[in-house]
Amino acid sequence: MKYLILIYSNPASREIWEGFSDDQRAEGFRYYAALASELAASGELLVTEALADPSLATRVSLRDGQVLTSDGPFAESKEVLAGFFLLECESLERAVEIAARVPEAELGLVEVRPALQLPG
Repeated sequence: MKYLILIYSNPASREIWEGFSDDQRAEGFRYYAALASELAASGELLVTEALADPSLATRVSLRDGQVLTSDGPFAESKEVLAGFFLLECESLERAVEIAARVPEAELGLVEVRPALQLPG
């Protein structure tokens, strides 16, 4: 079954990240790269990405057949999606086990969501 591990940030977690030295940030990136490599080697990782700042988002809407775009995130929110892992796991328990290894889990900013299985 496919599971999406959603990783969020909020003002407190961004403050922690911004307080890190360059070496600490590099170590954080190495940790994520190692986790991704391990999950790829196990065959569980389908894709993972870190997302750019929400201020760089483009909002898209369709009105009367016309595509409209505007800058910035869809809604104002303190918590924003920072990245994700899409996994193929044997169980929810395994997905939760992996999610618990994401550092943001210590701040309560990680969510595991099963992918909807469509018929056909």
